[in-house]
Amino acid sequence: MKKIIVIGCPGSGKSTFAKKLHIVTGIPLHHLDMMYWNADKTIVEKSVFRDRLSNAMEMDEWIIDGNYGSTMEMRIQNCDTIFFLDYPLEICLEGIRERKGKARTDMPWIEDEDDEEFIEFIKDYNVSSRPVVMGLLEKYSDKDIFVFKSRSEADEYLDKMRR
Repeated sequence: MKKIIVIGCPGSGKSTFAKKLHIVTGIPLHHLDMMYWNADKTIVEKSVFRDRLSNAMEMDEWIIDGNYGSTMEMRIQNCDTIFFLDYPLEICLEGIRERKGKARTDMPWIEDEDDEEFIEFIKDYNVSSRPVVMGLLEKYSDKDIFVFKSRSEADEYLDKMRR
């Protein structure tokens, strides 16, 4: 386990899981949101985002958390381990509510208002995005793939790694 991606519905806790995994393994952690967004909530040029991502993936070891469908297959091709946080919708919506107003190391701003378009994306995730992820996991089944259905499953995995 040297090149790891952490994917899942927004609000599932990808960044939190990735941070804990980083602490346990010592593997450098990169957040896609920090590569993609500016502090003023504008996005960087596509070429800048791709360069940042490519630079991270050139390292010998890395953890990259985030979805970003346009680069997901590329990241899957280059990783050896995939963690998919496949949690129920309500858990993800709760995750979004809980992080509101809090500073985060994985995001260049503090989210202080509801983004209805983002909430709709989350509500639609199981219909629009999850099938794509499942197809990629099937296509790249030679990778070490861990699918967690609850936060407790993910925490139990990390606890085992700590021992």
